[in-house]
Amino acid sequence: MNLDKLKGHVPDSVIAMLPDTMAKFEINTPLRLSHFLAQAGHESGNFRLVKENLNYSAKGLMGIFKKYFPTEALAKSYERKPEKIANKVYGGRMGNGDEASGDGAKFCGRGYIQLTGKTNYQAFFKSMELDVDSDPTLVATKYALASAAWFWSKNGLNKLADGGATEAVVTSITKRVNGGTIGLDDRIKHFKEFYALVA
Repeated sequence: MNLDKLKGHVPDSVIAMLPDTMAKFEINTPLRLSHFLAQAGHESGNFRLVKENLNYSAKGLMGIFKKYFPTEALAKSYERKPEKIANKVYGGRMGNGDEASGDGAKFCGRGYIQLTGKTNYQAFFKSMELDVDSDPTLVATKYALASAAWFWSKNGLNKLADGGATEAVVTSITKRVNGGTIGLDDRIKHFKEFYALVA
């Protein structure tokens, strides 16, 4: 595959990391790579965002995290406090300690496909042959692409990607990445763009 064709469509810094990442996580066909880049690109705002933005208004909290913020009074007390929000919505799950532990903020979404939760961070670090208690910020700074590829591999997405270059395949992958179909049109557009370049 000629990765040079991705220049101008994917940041050079990402292209530079692709060969090692593709080899390690078997993202080794034009279909797999195009599906992977479409999802990672969408999730990260075209490879610009490497850390989840939890700076929500009370209204936003009640819309996105209604389960955790059932009342306006509660939502208002967390409004525009990203660290406090992360500790509440991610506390006590995904291997994180309770809200007071601070694990929610420590292991919030990072990387090009928002790796979230202590359990996932530790499993990712282990796969990279790093100390499982490595600095979580490394997922945003050094391993944004590798963590996305680890998530991709762990969730069996190469196999789904092998299903073809159809919108139905993009949809099935999106559901596994996103839990729904948010941003599906953008993901399909990116997939078609990348596949035309590398196929």
